[in-house]
Amino acid sequence: MSPVQLKYRRPPPQLHQPFTTAAFVKPWFAAPPPPPKRYQNDGVDPILTTLSEAIANAPNKSFQASLKSLLPSLKPRHIVNLINTNPSCLSPSSLYSFFTWLASHPSPFRHTLHTYSTMAHFLCAHNMLPQALALLRTVVSRKGKDSASAIFASILDSKGTLDSTFRLANFLIIVYLDSSFIPDAIQCFRIIKKHRLRIPFEAFYRVIDHVMKMNPPLVAWGVYKEILESGYPPSVYCFNILMHKLCKEGAMKEAHLVFYDIGKWGLKPTAVSFNTLINGYCRLGDLDAGFRLKSVMEDNGVVPDAYTYSALINGLCKKCSMGVAGDLFEEMCERGLVPNGVIFTTLINGHCKAGRVDLAMDSYQRMLRQGVNPDLITYNTLIDGLSKSGDLIGAHKLVTQMNEKGLRPDKITYTALIDGYCKEGDLDAAFEVRKGMVENGIVLDDVTYTSFITSLCRQGRVSIAERMLREMLGSGIKPDDATYTMVIDGFCKKGDVKMGFKLLREMQSDGHVPGIITYNVLMNGLCKRGQMKNADMLLHAMLNLGVVPDDITYNILLEGHCKHGKSGDVDRLRGEMGLVFDYASYSSLISSLDKKLRHHNRR
Repeated sequence: MSPVQLKYRRPPPQLHQPFTTAAFVKPWFAAPPPPPKRYQNDGVDPILTTLSEAIANAPNKSFQASLKSLLPSLKPRHIVNLINTNPSCLSPSSLYSFFTWLASHPSPFRHTLHTYSTMAHFLCAHNMLPQALALLRTVVSRKGKDSASAIFASILDSKGTLDSTFRLANFLIIVYLDSSFIPDAIQCFRIIKKHRLRIPFEAFYRVIDHVMKMNPPLVAWGVYKEILESGYPPSVYCFNILMHKLCKEGAMKEAHLVFYDIGKWGLKPTAVSFNTLINGYCRLGDLDAGFRLKSVMEDNGVVPDAYTYSALINGLCKKCSMGVAGDLFEEMCERGLVPNGVIFTTLINGHCKAGRVDLAMDSYQRMLRQGVNPDLITYNTLIDGLSKSGDLIGAHKLVTQMNEKGLRPDKITYTALIDGYCKEGDLDAAFEVRKGMVENGIVLDDVTYTSFITSLCRQGRVSIAERMLREMLGSGIKPDDATYTMVIDGFCKKGDVKMGFKLLREMQSDGHVPGIITYNVLMNGLCKRGQMKNADMLLHAMLNLGVVPDDITYNILLEGHCKHGKSGDVDRLRGEMGLVFDYASYSSLISSLDKKLRHHNRR
């Protein structure tokens, strides 16, 4: 071979070189072959060129027509490369349109987390933020719960700029919160903290808002501390919310720890902070702790407000410490604080429960003098107190004043009046109030029905009481055992034991399990009528049902047998039941023996 031939001989293809058609050697004198398509257009992948041309021509020709032959071979890496390199310098909006068209087009191609993340970075870089947010909403809706780690990892792997990563982290947290995927939002925060990324304060603010609503509150407190430790500025408002939630659950020890942490984060407790704890302790009845906090509050230069006094006065009224409550009320007024309707109503309610309706009315008059308008709760409290004390004339006057102020009586108002009249035995007035109640479209409740039935039974008007019981059942209200027993007792006292047993069966079919009191009422009715055989049968039925007789049961039987039984029935009863005689039992026996002795002497 000549030197010239050696000089122009093409070297054999190396193994590390890509396999191309150039590997097949042509004569050395032939024209050089054209470059492979793969390396045309300055080394750009021809698939990217085809995609770019289709996107550029989109207004004139549809994507479907341009890419018909390419779609089956399209891979996610092609889309990623197209977005990252954008060889034809396409506009961001046209690239985004193609991306969304590809996502909705029925073809073998499917976007991946990587393609979505790459496009999201691209949109942020070109300030197309609404579109980036919409893209993340799509991803989260498809991935669902517990997807934060995977999506955030894809965002980081896509290697966008620090600014786009910051924006996407912010958007992702917001999307999870809007989807109510709170644990995922918290997981995003933890990933941000782990990778020491810039904190998206807008999203963190919303995370904290959701965290404050989390249950249990101790979990919320733990997450909030994590957020604070990441550099987020603390807020007394958040501490107060957490204390309120803990106090509501009675976790006062934990609430106090949160209170102490306010100072640790360089903040000062506000009046709301102190009041939250004071109210928590007072609700649990720990007034000593409440008053100690009031002293600490004043020592720290925080002035107690109306809410401070309201919480303490309410706690005192619940314990009927009305003297101390009155003193505290006067202290409040001396400090220039104007009592509101809640404080006056609290005092009025306390006086009514203590049986001092006169003092409650004094507080009411003072309330009017100070220009504080009573509300429906205030009037109902007074009307109930006056009705219970028997002052129904005063109660009716208050109803008139209510109407004059434009306040309509409600169920509580009418029920208080009806209960008062029933206890006074004035059933005609009670039925008149009921008439007004029905005219105003207010339905009777179980308390009202029970008041009527109790009063009717006491007056021996048991037939009307039974009708009220039927009405009660017809309105869907289930009477309790005591209400049934009261009506049964009324019939038994009238001598209609048969009706009493009928009501017992209805009571059982209604799901009630009658107790010993109900059976004693029936037992007494049988014994009074001398039906001792039936009384003994009822006793055995009780034992079979697992209802354990008490002393009253045996005394009823003993007295019945003494009056209507045979001479050996008492000894038999004592032997069978192991009866231990008490004073009432001996009284029954002595009475029976005395009658027999007088009868024998007459003979």
